[in-house]
Amino acid sequence: MKPLPITGVYRYKNKIFTENPVYCKGLTVYDEKLLKYHNKEYRSWNPYKSKLSASIHNGLKRLDLSEKSTILYLGAATGTTVSHLSDIVNNGVIYAIEKSPFVLKKLLQLCNQRKNIIPIMSDANHPERYSVSVPIVDFIYQDISQRNQDEIFINNIRKYLKINGQGIIMVKARSIDVSLNPKQVYNQVIDKLNLNKIKIIDVIDLSHYEKDHASIVVSN
Repeated sequence: MKPLPITGVYRYKNKIFTENPVYCKGLTVYDEKLLKYHNKEYRSWNPYKSKLSASIHNGLKRLDLSEKSTILYLGAATGTTVSHLSDIVNNGVIYAIEKSPFVLKKLLQLCNQRKNIIPIMSDANHPERYSVSVPIVDFIYQDISQRNQDEIFINNIRKYLKINGQGIIMVKARSIDVSLNPKQVYNQVIDKLNLNKIKIIDVIDLSHYEKDHASIVVSN
């Protein structure tokens, strides 16, 4: 089990893993494979079910996360990627925003297992609505299929990301403009981030795992 440069992420053969916390021993989230190694348990991180895993497989090498980091997660869905971030920031907190009541029910099941995830039913289009619950955070993660996904990301960065904090947006090109080549869409998002004085750290094309998707890592 080889540690990767990204805190809390490990490689074994051609797969990547995060360490399952002791209180979740034997428990899976989406039927992922569990691997025991040196008296610890690791969960395989499927790149076909998590865009962050796909990003790491496709070359992402830097995320400024520690075990005590605080994360604002926009578009938490049922919690597949949230669960692996929960492994990584095992002594931190994840504020998981999800607007669908139906999806939130599944996310709540995960939160019952993992106490470092705080579920919040709200719309990321309106960051002021969850200001009572969410403090300034170290990291913002966004995975939202909306035409204005870049604006949502920027507005949440302005309100919640600490100075010199980091964020990552999973850009879904077809949700923004189906008439453009995906790379043109990625460049449009990059231009808008630059215009708002948000620094681009890395851009990872998610081809092979996710069609017409890219992850963009930023810092403010």
